Amino acid sequence: MPAVRADAPRGVLIDPEGRDIHGEAQRIRSGGAAATLVELPAGIHAWYVNEFDVLKQLLRDPRVSKDPRKHWPAWQRGEFHDTWIRTWVSVENMLSSYGEDHKRLRKLVAPAFTARRTAAMLPRVERITSELLDAMDEDAAREGTVDLRASFAHPLPMNVICELFGVPEDQRPEMKRLMDMVMDTTRTPEQAGQTAVDMQAAFTALVEAKRAEPGDDLTSVLVDARDEEGAALSEKELLDTLLLMIGAGHETTVNLIGNAVHALLTHPGQLQLVLDGAASWDDVIEETLRWAPSIANLPLRYAVDRIELSDGTVIGQGDAIVSTIASANRDPAKYGADAAEFDIRRAGGGEHLSFGHGVHFCLGAPLARMEARTALPALFGRFPKMRAAVPPEEMAQVASCIAFGYAGIPVRPRG
Repeated sequence: MPAVRADAPRGVLIDPEGRDIHGEAQRIRSGGAAATLVELPAGIHAWYVNEFDVLKQLLRDPRVSKDPRKHWPAWQRGEFHDTWIRTWVSVENMLSSYGEDHKRLRKLVAPAFTARRTAAMLPRVERITSELLDAMDEDAAREGTVDLRASFAHPLPMNVICELFGVPEDQRPEMKRLMDMVMDTTRTPEQAGQTAVDMQAAFTALVEAKRAEPGDDLTSVLVDARDEEGAALSEKELLDTLLLMIGAGHETTVNLIGNAVHALLTHPGQLQLVLDGAASWDDVIEETLRWAPSIANLPLRYAVDRIELSDGTVIGQGDAIVSTIASANRDPAKYGADAAEFDIRRAGGGEHLSFGHGVHFCLGAPLARMEARTALPALFGRFPKMRAAVPPEEMAQVASCIAFGYAGIPVRPRG
């Protein structure tokens, strides 16, 4: 099948590299509609929601599905199967399920992310944080400049989630590479196909290893659920659930930590507020989540029925919808005229959609917050004079219209 039908409507083009995600959102919002038809990379047409309240409504609306197999006619016709979107919508896990299927899959995973289990992981997070800061200190003494993403923001959540799921150290670099590819919305059909093959191989190898030698980890728990209660979890659901848990379990926190550091280094007055105790690290975390969410645009949802929005815009049955988190989190109608400013003392700033809303609210949100709450004060406590090593505009963002973060964050830890 062709990637897109010749008679498909044209929409506002979304930059595949995400070079100006917030500016793009502002320009689309200026059209005045509650939602705007856009064209995602590979010619995928979807509704881009421009208002916080409208997106929040759609995220909890039972007329909106996440299952393309049931509710996205384009996917059912065979379109886009060879594009970057396949690793987002061809999977069978909580991210792409609806109704009873979603409840069943979430019930299997939810016990791993209770408040008690999250609290029990704190010593492990503190240990990894301390080890990474020691290594950063050595690198800073030797080189002066350190890439904060590569040396701290990425390995902390990656090591935490890999320990949680029992991923051996020698497999972690491949997991990182695969997650980077999933977020890359510039991938060619050939690259998308190879990514799918490589992911299948990586997660199959992990599952086979745990079948042979179960451990005290969540992969072993899920494998046991699959093997002992086969009807509860298919083999594909098992592999795709691991992809979701390991991918989402580190990618969002990588960008949360990196974006918070970037925001504070480029807003020294805000950093001073928290160092002086006039604001808390929780304030920093929540404002970062609002102002620079780790996931800017999450694909995809689908209208089960015709949906008419408050301004008369009609989303047709079967139409795709993007969860436009970055746009909603800076909606002036919600946050006021200064919505685009970073302000850790913002009234009501703790309300945002960065972890979703409704039945698909992120299970790992408490873990992500705990990691950031551990990492940030430890980082600035160790390096209170840390500063950016290059002008902020020279820090390249990751090439994605999904993820929002920086490919590298060069800093001088010792000032």
